[in-house]
Amino acid sequence: MSPRDEIDDSSAPLIEHLAELRTRLIRSVIAFVIGIVLAFTVAEPILQFLLGPIEATLRELGDPSPTMQYTSPQEYLFTLFRISMVFGFALAFPVIGVQMWRFVAPGLYKQEKNAFLPFMIASPMMFLLGAAFAHFVVTPLAMAFFLGFADVPSLIADLMTGLVGPEAVPGVAAAPETTGIRITFFGKVNESLDITLKFIMAFGLCFQLPVLLTLMGKAGLVSAVGLKSVRKYAVIGILVLAALVTPPDVMTQLILFVVVYGLYEISIQLVTWVEKKREAELRAQGLWFDEEEAEEDAEADTSEEKGKI
Repeated sequence: MSPRDEIDDSSAPLIEHLAELRTRLIRSVIAFVIGIVLAFTVAEPILQFLLGPIEATLRELGDPSPTMQYTSPQEYLFTLFRISMVFGFALAFPVIGVQMWRFVAPGLYKQEKNAFLPFMIASPMMFLLGAAFAHFVVTPLAMAFFLGFADVPSLIADLMTGLVGPEAVPGVAAAPETTGIRITFFGKVNESLDITLKFIMAFGLCFQLPVLLTLMGKAGLVSAVGLKSVRKYAVIGILVLAALVTPPDVMTQLILFVVVYGLYEISIQLVTWVEKKREAELRAQGLWFDEEEAEEDAEADTSEEKGKI
């Protein structure tokens, strides 16, 4: 066989892997496009759902008919398209995950497959849990804090300042105009959506902490003892994180700190469980080596030798 034939034979597996990767990527892109189209058909209801906390806060502050605005012709369409991309990816993620798994799985041992697959399932579930927590708990608190400083427009306030006519409320006459400039809140759709999505992404990623640390513990990159030893630094880091991703509201920051620190403690317990399970498996195979036990055995042997002397 000539050297050229040897080169061709060695390059064949690489070409096959690249061809398979191209097929997997094409299928993933097709699923993503289909997800975008499906999400775009319900983009407006999704937008109403995402802006729900802002609407509820405005109603509590006295606005009977909350209104959002956009200031450029293409802004609303681009907002709907942005929603379609985010939720289209969410719809296509199962297909994308399966395609990537089928590409990687043939190169893994059975034990590695059994170890890695649960984390692929747990990761999106934890992200959804964090996103739900952000939307239903954190965002309403943040909106109540931010909008608490704003002058929220209401029908009676507009009537009293002459912004609407007295015919808006039958039997009520408009009061004389007052001096000064009225500063009020008229929310923009894209900016309000941006705040909501930032909270969802931030908390969704924070809820990945147990998955990430457990996976690192399974790979031997971190240990339960190491995580416990840096607990005080973790507290400081979580406090800084709470100050950065939440409004300057003590209650919201406290909620985020308690949640993320709780996830950190859960991660320590999960890593401890992983280490005990790995130790039990290695002991069963006779491959476990404990430094402390080795030192105790060495001391016992030394004591026996001294006793014999």
